[in-house]
Amino acid sequence: MREIVLDTETTGFDPEQGDRIVEIGAVELWNHVATGQTFHKYINPERGMPQEAFEVHGLGDDFLRDKPVFAQIADEFLTFVGDAKIVIHNAAFDMKFLNAELGWLKKPQLPWEQAVDTLAIARAKFPGSPASLDALCRRFAIDNSSRTLHGALLDSEILAEVYLELIGGKQPDFALSTDTSGAAAGQSDNWRPRPRPTPLPPRITEKEKAAHAAFVDALGENALWSRL
Repeated sequence: MREIVLDTETTGFDPEQGDRIVEIGAVELWNHVATGQTFHKYINPERGMPQEAFEVHGLGDDFLRDKPVFAQIADEFLTFVGDAKIVIHNAAFDMKFLNAELGWLKKPQLPWEQAVDTLAIARAKFPGSPASLDALCRRFAIDNSSRTLHGALLDSEILAEVYLELIGGKQPDFALSTDTSGAAAGQSDNWRPRPRPTPLPPRITEKEKAAHAAFVDALGENALWSRL
């Protein structure tokens, strides 16, 4: 299974108000393991970089002036993503910008159902707790000390680690899926373990059985366990 963990940096919050993407960073996962394949582009937003955005990203007009515009990297980006699931923290924000940029170019847009929102996963898993990327790094003891400024590629690499923890650790399928087809050798994607041919012997001792029976008797005949 191929997944793309992605982050963008922008000049602001709303593409309909003229804000643009200035950086895209993405890393490839295969069966929940990073392959080392990445996509990283700085992008000339064709507008001035607001001071507040510069303070967050550290990307100024001089740095971005000679970078390609989105139209020049759009096809390469779409090819890299393909039909893989796109893992994003606060997916609504990044998908809004990506589809705005693609729409202005009359390019195919990314289906919303292609996105996996780690912010929604974190809020469902830890209701009421902080769910920012920094907060999740603290929760899972992931080193983000190099994240002094927001950078798309670094953030996507950190998010990949957070995502794997959110879905159960770095090997959520216990390495059963080891070949490039997404399933272990000789197994289909819907493989399930079979029952043991010989059941494991009970670990409870006769003494423990007797103690439990005495405990239930002491509860009286109206106790739930007695009636069942």
